[in-house]
Amino acid sequence: MPAPQFFLGRQPIVGRQRELVAYELLFRTSHENSASVEDDVVASAAVMQHAFSGLGLQSVLEDKLGFINLSAPLLCSDVIEILPRERVVLEILETVELTPAVIERCRALKAAGYRLALDDVIRFDEAQKAILPLVEVVKLDVLAMQARETEQLVRALKPYGVKLLAEKVDSTLQRDFCHELGCDLFQGYYFARPTILSGKPVQPSAMLLLKLLSQVAADADTQDLEDTLKHAPDLTVHLLRLVNSVAFGLPRKISSVRTALTLLGRAQLHRWVQIMVFAQQSSTHTAADPLVQTAAVRGHLMERLTQTLRPGDELLADRAFMVGMLSLIDALFGKPMEDVLKPLNLEDTVHEALLNRGGWIGYLLRLVEGIELADRNVTLTLLGGLENLSLDTLNRLQIEAMSWAGRLGRDEEA
Repeated sequence: MPAPQFFLGRQPIVGRQRELVAYELLFRTSHENSASVEDDVVASAAVMQHAFSGLGLQSVLEDKLGFINLSAPLLCSDVIEILPRERVVLEILETVELTPAVIERCRALKAAGYRLALDDVIRFDEAQKAILPLVEVVKLDVLAMQARETEQLVRALKPYGVKLLAEKVDSTLQRDFCHELGCDLFQGYYFARPTILSGKPVQPSAMLLLKLLSQVAADADTQDLEDTLKHAPDLTVHLLRLVNSVAFGLPRKISSVRTALTLLGRAQLHRWVQIMVFAQQSSTHTAADPLVQTAAVRGHLMERLTQTLRPGDELLADRAFMVGMLSLIDALFGKPMEDVLKPLNLEDTVHEALLNRGGWIGYLLRLVEGIELADRNVTLTLLGGLENLSLDTLNRLQIEAMSWAGRLGRDEEA
C-alpha cells in the first residue's frame, strides 16, 4: 500500500510584466489538478496546516506573498491571526455574505496589518462598496463575464484605488484584453496551471491535541505545555516549522521545546492548536504510531541520561530531549534527515547531533540507538566512554523512559 500523502496546490499570480508576485494556495486531495471541496473550513484549515507546519513557509512561498481562501467561519475566527501578516493576503470567498459584522471583522484585520482580497467578483453592489476601502486586491472572474461586463466592472472599481487581479485567464486574447483595461495582476491557465506540492502527513495524537488545546485555553504553565509536547514528536515538528514560518528572521536558533514555545507566544500557540483541530478531517484515530512512541522513549531517555551525567544543566537536558525526539523525523516524514532539518533553524549542537551523530549529545544518541538494536558490544563500548554511568543505571533509565512514553498509548485508548 502506498504511503499516505497530503497535497497542496500552488498557482502563480503575476504582474503586468509577467513577473512573479505571489502564489494562491489551493486545497487538493491528490496529484490531480482539481478538488471537490465539501467543507470550506476544513479545506482552508488544511491549506494553512500543510503550508505553514507541514511543508514550511519558505518551501511553499519562497519570498513571495501567499493568497489564502477564507470562508466566513475562519474569517471571523481568531485562528487566522497566526498567519504572518507580511506574507499573506486573506482572500474572502465569494460565498461570504458581506454583513456589517464581516465588514467590522475586516476592519480589525486591516488595522492589525493584514491585506485583504475579494474573490471571484462579477458585479459591484452596495455591500462590496462598503468593504472596498478595506480591500487591497479585487479578483475579477473574467470567465464568468462578457467582455463588456468586465470593462464596466473595471471602470466602476478603478476610482477606489484597489489592485485589480484578472483571474481564470486562459488565452492570449483574454490576457491582452485585461492588460489593456489596466488590470494590475493576472492569474490563470494562460500563465501557469497550479503545481501540486505534496508531503507525508503526520497526524498528531487526537487526545494529546485536545489536551494541549485545553491547556492553552486554561493558560497552563509553560512547563505543563512542554510536558505535553514531549509526548508528541509529531506535534513538536509541526511547532518548529510553524515557529520558523510565522517568525521569519528568527533572532536566535531553537535549542528546545521551551524556546519554540517562547518564540511563538501564547496567543499564536492557541491559534495554531485550533488550526490543527480544524484540519482533522476524521473523528476516527488509530492508536499511537509506534514510530512516535520510539521517538518519545528516545527523547525521555536522553533527557534522563543528561540529568544523570550532567546534573544541574537543564539547558543541555532540554537539547538532549529534542535530539532524541527528533532523531526519527526522517522516517516520520519520509524524507532525508538533511531535508527535514533544513527549515527548522535548530541550534548548532542539536543540528550536528541529529545529522551526523556528532558532539556529546550525538554520542548519547548513538548509545540509545545501540540499546534499541540490542547490540551489547556497541552498548558496552559507548558506555565505556561515559564516566559514572553503569549498565544497571542505563537499564533502569530505559525502563523509566518506556513507562513514561507508554502513557501516550494509554491516553489514545481512553
